Amino acid sequence: MKFYFYFLLMTLLGLASAPAQWVTRSYPLVTGWNGIWLAGDASYTTVADLFAAYPAVTEVWRWNPNADQTNFVQTPSEPTTSSDEWTVWKRNDSDEQLLSRMVANSSYLIRSTAAATLSVKQLVVPPTATWLISGANFLGFPSAAGSDTTSAPTLSRYLASYPSASTTVLAPTTKIYKYIGGELGPGNPLQVAPGTETLEKGKAYWFNVATVGNFTAPAEYEVASSAGLAFGRTQAVMSVGITNRSTTSLTLTVALGASESAPGSQPAVSGGVPLTQRVFNSSTNSYTETPMGGSFTVTIAASGRTTLDFGIDRSKMTGTADAFYASILRFTDSAGLSDVSLPVSGQTASTAGLWLMNTQVSQVDSTVSGSGSSTPQPFPLLFLAHVDSAGNARLLSEAFVGKLTTTGNPVGICISESRVLGFSASDLKPVRYFASQMPTSITSILGTGAMATGSTLSWVIPILFNDPTNPFVHNYHPDHDNLNAKGEALTAGQESFTINRNCQFTFTADPPDGNYVAGWGTTVLGGTYLESISGMHKQVLQVGGTFRMRRISEIASIDLTAP
Repeated sequence: MKFYFYFLLMTLLGLASAPAQWVTRSYPLVTGWNGIWLAGDASYTTVADLFAAYPAVTEVWRWNPNADQTNFVQTPSEPTTSSDEWTVWKRNDSDEQLLSRMVANSSYLIRSTAAATLSVKQLVVPPTATWLISGANFLGFPSAAGSDTTSAPTLSRYLASYPSASTTVLAPTTKIYKYIGGELGPGNPLQVAPGTETLEKGKAYWFNVATVGNFTAPAEYEVASSAGLAFGRTQAVMSVGITNRSTTSLTLTVALGASESAPGSQPAVSGGVPLTQRVFNSSTNSYTETPMGGSFTVTIAASGRTTLDFGIDRSKMTGTADAFYASILRFTDSAGLSDVSLPVSGQTASTAGLWLMNTQVSQVDSTVSGSGSSTPQPFPLLFLAHVDSAGNARLLSEAFVGKLTTTGNPVGICISESRVLGFSASDLKPVRYFASQMPTSITSILGTGAMATGSTLSWVIPILFNDPTNPFVHNYHPDHDNLNAKGEALTAGQESFTINRNCQFTFTADPPDGNYVAGWGTTVLGGTYLESISGMHKQVLQVGGTFRMRRISEIASIDLTAP
């Protein structure tokens, strides 16, 4: 299993918010081949489990856009297991089950032996799309209508603004196809007329057009990450950038909706996010915050842009440190074109999570009279700590962050490599964090004290007399291998000694060096460091300095199963 080592990385992309906002979407299937577009992520379960209740579904094919291939010239690409463009799952063929998970913003070709309505619980993800110059584009869009196609926009109306008002994908040479059920052949997929064909939500279409872009809707939404408005435990303000790509003004209705309950294998949703709308008041030079109790509208001029600011009222989040709050921010436009959902999440403020601790030692206890007590330059010590929902702080020798091997494969933290899925078995790359200051015989140490301003958090790190990291031990030196002349093991104090390091971290309200540090006290904690070392010298030695901590994951739980 391959892991990537990050000693100085202070953020973990994609893992900041392990739980999610859930919604169930339905996809009508007809007998034969169906093209669907999965807007959300259903990778919390396997394809086999997802379709266990739908025995009529015999095959599922995922389209993998490949910019290096040009297979779509006159007709849509036909599924073939020999092409990297397709990943397949076949119910009755164990050799053809490489497709194990269904991910967001992807198009799928599904074969069914009978008509059915497929219901898929999925986490909400901002819409994305990749248009390829190869001309092979199998895509779906967040249309304003679902199964009620009478109110759905036509393809020509929806795509009129892409890539611009004067040059669109709907040129005379553009061919658009959709699957109509039955077997594949000259008339399936069927070429459609964009001026009369309604754009159904959840349906995937083939576009034979050589273009490059990321168009998903006439109104384009920009958020910080695929987690949407992820306030986590510390963020106070999040923004949504909106660009109107059409040539007419659009009025957007913004509404806050509830998340469904999470699947049984995933972390529970404790309630909705107490979101607030922030509006700048130029007369007072400040923001006013209004609770998002209902909906509001915003008008964006043709080809214009605006930014919406949102806050969070944490006083209404009374759950424990593990409590996760989730909502869905829904945007619909006055033209009846698009219906876009963005995820919103937050957690109660606490210090729970995984922290990297960067210590700078600048003061030492010298055993030589007159040699001074300050080092010429600070010496770095790196520690790794995890705080759970009860405030218990553990010093770790290493930690693995990724999808766990437990039921449902939730994103989590563990201390054993065998408890996390490797990249080949998961769509999420696992990350390993390693603390070189810990002895090899210890995986975790429970500390005393609290991680709070004005408090001291302490750990005693024992380095056993026979630990490879003990400075008295030298494997190839006969006087320091803890063996006598007969090769028998010696006890502590004969050739080497057990060393105890008492490490104390005292948290301060401001940086000890007097400099300004953005996020100090929330995303960044720190203060003064003091370490007492016994067992190395006849007297207890002391070193000191400063430290800073940055949280790399807000997951409060940890799997402490030993390697």
